[in-house]
Amino acid sequence: MGNTVVRDDFEWVYTEQPHCSRRKQILAKHPEIKSLMGPDPQLKWVVTAMVLTQVLCCFLVQALSWKWLLFWAYMFGGCINHSLTLAIHDISHNVAFGNKSAVLNRLFGIFANLPVGVPYSVSFKKYHVDHHRYLGGDGLDVDIPTRLEARLFSSPARKVLWIILQPLFYALRPLVVNPKPVSQLELLNVIVQLIFDALLVWLWGPKPLVYLIAGSVLCMGLHPVSGHFIAEHYMYLTGIETYSYYGPLNYITFNVGYHMEHHDFPSIPGSRLPEVKKMAPEFYDNLPQHDSWIRVLWDFVFCESLGPYSRVKRHFPLKKE
Repeated sequence: MGNTVVRDDFEWVYTEQPHCSRRKQILAKHPEIKSLMGPDPQLKWVVTAMVLTQVLCCFLVQALSWKWLLFWAYMFGGCINHSLTLAIHDISHNVAFGNKSAVLNRLFGIFANLPVGVPYSVSFKKYHVDHHRYLGGDGLDVDIPTRLEARLFSSPARKVLWIILQPLFYALRPLVVNPKPVSQLELLNVIVQLIFDALLVWLWGPKPLVYLIAGSVLCMGLHPVSGHFIAEHYMYLTGIETYSYYGPLNYITFNVGYHMEHHDFPSIPGSRLPEVKKMAPEFYDNLPQHDSWIRVLWDFVFCESLGPYSRVKRHFPLKKE
């Protein structure tokens, strides 16, 4: 997929984001999809097992050499941490305990955040709401690169560097594009994370903390799983702004690859998104889709028509909150 024209601007459109109208059309024909909405009772146990696995790994890596510590951070620990960030994505939609227990979902997100090493769960929720409500919104959707990023990271070598630095851009971009006041829950997120990090260092030295943070940074950068960052919304075909991926990496990423389905029905847990496709195949089977996140990364780097500018943007007629 992809065009041959080298882009020097985003793809500006003057239509509403498509998922609201698609949701209405799909529910009109398949009202049974509503049965998939609601909390996933298994999510809290899966996430707890992942957090405890990483705590055990922190105990085990204290005796490793730095070389092997970084190897296992990339090959194993970082994969778990990246998966936990996608669990936090699910939790941000209140699917761990339901919409009536929003605070409990936020607190559980803080718990899921622990192995990632740096606090971000509550802040992610604050901005992810805008990503769904104002998809592609100029100055609102912080998932879209800035113009400076798009101009600087245009060649293959620079695009590789941009992919490696993805965690940094995801952390800093909201502060530039759409800064918001810090909430009490965000402060709690920071305090709990710092206590956990300090406890690790006090118990087992600095290596466990390096293992966790290095794994998070490495596996959110140049790593097969991080292909989902680009696969989800980068415009491989002109005007199409959301894509799904139905391959095996969904098994370790809470089905984030079912991204068209997720934006159509954000209140449905990731574990049930394959059922959405099965219930309404005529809406999904013929859509453009990715079959490999590794291929997504390769094409993004080496195809001249792809880059940080390959995003749909639109103006929303309202002020930033």
